[in-house]
Amino acid sequence: MTAAAPEPDGRAPWPAAEFTERLRAVTRARYHDRHPFNQRMHRGELTPAELRRWIAARFHYQRHIPVKDALILAALERPEDRRAWLRRIHDQDGTDSAGGGIERWLRLGEAAGLDREELLDASRVPPGVRFAVEAYVDFCRRRPVLDAVAASLTELSAPDLMRTRTAAFERHYPWIDPAGLAYFRTRVTQGARDAEQALALVLARARTPDEQQRAVSALEFKCEVLWALLDAVDVTGMAGATGTADSSASADRCGA
Repeated sequence: MTAAAPEPDGRAPWPAAEFTERLRAVTRARYHDRHPFNQRMHRGELTPAELRRWIAARFHYQRHIPVKDALILAALERPEDRRAWLRRIHDQDGTDSAGGGIERWLRLGEAAGLDREELLDASRVPPGVRFAVEAYVDFCRRRPVLDAVAASLTELSAPDLMRTRTAAFERHYPWIDPAGLAYFRTRVTQGARDAEQALALVLARARTPDEQQRAVSALEFKCEVLWALLDAVDVTGMAGATGTADSSASADRCGA
């Protein structure tokens, strides 16, 4: 790949290796695996009520992933890029009645004791979660496709998180049917593939210092979205907005 010429002000774009490292540094420092709620989850400290609240809130995010991917798909100019990105929609929506990631997340909810209707009822999603999800979808709708693709690079850290999460659920939350963890297991390989594809697109498209910085900023924004979503889940629990579910938290610790 030929290096881009310096800007009129003398700035030169980062070499590909440095640019890649700067992107990876964002997820190492800001990815939501560092959020206190996720940390408690992985240490086995959440009650069933807290886990159910997180599953329901996160489902609202999951069901919008194909929407943001469709927006990105529509903005990609090259057929080969669109074909590759289309896999993400298939991964989430499925290609037949067996369903994809969204169906697997619904089954996770059922394994945790939630009804499908409860998960599908968006009116019960905390306002902060809705705001974070809408902000991300709107970002992908309004910003250049480079920014939207770069925002998806949280996938750089997703496979490790999925491994950690699967192990934590198996060890600390045995009351959840292991079959309900299929989403986490599937995303280990899908996430690695998606990250590789998105990174290649970002490296190819971000050719100037300003474009590279925009990509880094887009990834920082996405990390903030995921962090804000967990903030909203955590605050909802502290405020007792889940009704009577948290009032039985001590009893729930023994299982469902």
